[in-house]
Amino acid sequence: MIGYTGEQVGVVDIDTALRMADEVGLDLVEIAPDAVPPVCKIMDFGKYKYEVAQKAREARQNQTHIVVKEVRLTPKIETHDYETKRNQVEKFLKGGDKVKVTMKFRGREQTRPEMGYKLLQRLAEDVAEFAFVEFAPKQEGRNMTMVLGPTKKKTEAVAEAKAARKAKADAAAETTDGA
Repeated sequence: MIGYTGEQVGVVDIDTALRMADEVGLDLVEIAPDAVPPVCKIMDFGKYKYEVAQKAREARQNQTHIVVKEVRLTPKIETHDYETKRNQVEKFLKGGDKVKVTMKFRGREQTRPEMGYKLLQRLAEDVAEFAFVEFAPKQEGRNMTMVLGPTKKKTEAVAEAKAARKAKADAAAETTDGA
């Protein structure tokens, strides 16, 4: 048995252990039931459960949820539309998310998959600063897909975004105080 201060009490029968726990106003908790003899400890079980729950909650907050965003293109895309889609992809990658780029082929476009392949390669080169090609372009029926992974981890991206928002808020507060 282990006492409430953490010292080794030794082998004690159950009645004595329960009486000792009752004297201090704490609980007798069985820590290692498979050991011979079983190991028990005098502790505040409610406090112990609360601390375990706090650790679990903190671990959940530090978890990251990876999201795969999708952007769809066609081979006959105009320059301005391409730039808009590229900006979308950059925004997703800066946020720490993966991006699945889908090239849709319609009608006669299906006979020229190399056009779509070139466009996907161009997009990959344009966003190479923020991403790497996780899955190379691959033809699947009428669609060609490619997956881009962010170079920064999601946690880093979220931390940077929070820091940027805080700096912006501090700057805004500073300008209103100075006026």
